[in-house]
Amino acid sequence: MERVKIDMEFILRASPSILYTFFTTPECLIRWFCDEADIQDDVYTFTWHGEDEVAELVDDVEEERVRFIWQEAEEGEYFEFRMYKSAVTNETVMEITDFCDKGEEDEQKDYWETLMVVLKKETGG
Repeated sequence: MERVKIDMEFILRASPSILYTFFTTPECLIRWFCDEADIQDDVYTFTWHGEDEVAELVDDVEEERVRFIWQEAEEGEYFEFRMYKSAVTNETVMEITDFCDKGEEDEQKDYWETLMVVLKKETGG
């Protein structure tokens, strides 16, 4: 099955420092992203409905971006959160890059949009 890269952008009120915490700490990850999270060095184990998925944190620039590679990922695939303050509006812009099977782009984007509703609620908008 062919895999495709998807990029999404969201506007949030939370600062990049708050968002960074929500991407890198178990107690915050479980509030919006997964049911359980365990971090050992740079290896993150995310749990959904009793099923574990393991990812390695391969790029980490505090308050700027975090990039993970799933243990079972295809060559060159990753998922990444990038965040910055807009110089024009002073809002926080969050960009997400992910990969999915061709034909499932809309479902994957819907999934991330649903997660962003929860993240916005948890971070104050």
